[in-house]
Amino acid sequence: MALSAHVPDLSSLELLLAVARTGSLGAAGRELGLTQQAVSARIRTVERLVGVPVVSRGPRGSQLTKSGALVADWARGVLAAAEQLDAGIAALRGERDAHLTVASSLTVAEYLLPGWLVALRAEQLAAGALPATVRLGVYNTERVAEQVLAGEADMGFVEGPDVPAGLSARQVGTDTLVLVVAPGHRWARRSRPLAPAELASTPLVAREAGSGTRRVLESALAAAGVEPAPPALELSSTASIRGAVLAGAGAAVLSDLAVRDDLAGGRLVEVGISGLALRRVLRGVWAGGPAPAGPVRDLLRIAAQPA
Repeated sequence: MALSAHVPDLSSLELLLAVARTGSLGAAGRELGLTQQAVSARIRTVERLVGVPVVSRGPRGSQLTKSGALVADWARGVLAAAEQLDAGIAALRGERDAHLTVASSLTVAEYLLPGWLVALRAEQLAAGALPATVRLGVYNTERVAEQVLAGEADMGFVEGPDVPAGLSARQVGTDTLVLVVAPGHRWARRSRPLAPAELASTPLVAREAGSGTRRVLESALAAAGVEPAPPALELSSTASIRGAVLAGAGAAVLSDLAVRDDLAGGRLVEVGISGLALRRVLRGVWAGGPAPAGPVRDLLRIAAQPA
């Protein structure tokens, strides 16, 4: 049943009880942090809504009229119920903020997310709050989207050419895919970039279907008008692909985040590619509206900050 337009708001009812308790509009205002002008205006609003005077003013202060006292008696139960509701909502928010389940693609989970989680914990401790308990699941981009859509994860991090259907997203960074080989590979001594057609015709050591890395490479090759050959090896982690390339199993296309130390140390060699757009967007994703709350919001903000 909808309430009528004659019911005062909770703040006005609190003021009415404060006047009854203190016997003064001024004292009631000081107790609630209101100016004399604001108190008088709020009492007039209550009287207009209720339709009868609720406060009588005299030389010795202010007191409730008989009608005002009756409204105040009713208001005590309403405010007690509101306090219970407030406490329940606070408990729900506390439960939400105490746990954070994150689903992440492999590249983000291995090379970026640990630093973000350390920063989130430091922020929460600095604010005097208990750090959220974080549970992390690592999947390919397709599976991350499924986890978030199903409510199995509060948020996710994905890598790929587009935002997964049904999810809201915020860009948190970028990386670039690079073609790498072991120093003994025939491409390691090339002086000219590889053409897309030659790359496409060569079986690579690759991630499984559904991974962000593979989708970006396949989309780039398709834009260049070529179709990739089936993988020489299909592995489920960046570390296993990197190990296979180091062992001489062939070439692979991996995030520069994953191989920068190997390239700097000479353990792997980057092979140039001409005419392919292999820069990709890293995104935080969540189900629902445009404004996540609690630790999801905080982790997204930290992730989006420049490194």
